[in-house]
Amino acid sequence: MQKMFTTQLAGLFKRILEKEEFNIEDGARVLAQAPVGEGNIYIKGFKEMEGVVIEALEGAEPLKDAFRLESAEKLSTADRVLLISRFAGDDEAMVFGKNLVEKNIPFVVIAGENNSDGESLADIADVFIQTYVVKPMLPTEDGNRVGFPSLMAALYIYFSLKFTIEDILEEYE
Repeated sequence: MQKMFTTQLAGLFKRILEKEEFNIEDGARVLAQAPVGEGNIYIKGFKEMEGVVIEALEGAEPLKDAFRLESAEKLSTADRVLLISRFAGDDEAMVFGKNLVEKNIPFVVIAGENNSDGESLADIADVFIQTYVVKPMLPTEDGNRVGFPSLMAALYIYFSLKFTIEDILEEYE
């Protein structure tokens, strides 16, 4: 099972690299606008996606000019936001995203788009980056599926954003 999972993860990362390259570049540009201007980058993760926030702020190489976002109340239009959710239709994340739209705060979303007929962060975000994790990856002998690496996919995307943001910011120094 471990070899199958590793193979599936490698395929997932390759799919993200190939299909989300332009969205990652666009997302990095949106987020880099904050430190280039007079704003900050704020990050909010929902549920297990809080792991991305911890990595970004407390990891070995924290993202410069980034802060944890608890509330949108004190944000200015110079700030930029990165929201991370398991699914693009998550109710709590949607409420937060709509609040950002009302406050005219540009934001980037990392989430799995499960093509529900309901509202989606993909429809309201300035940039949406798909994780492609919408169901468990591995079939079991009893017909179920296991292995839902949404946080791993989000961390991969986060690091891709971080490296691109740093490249952009180096050009302004």
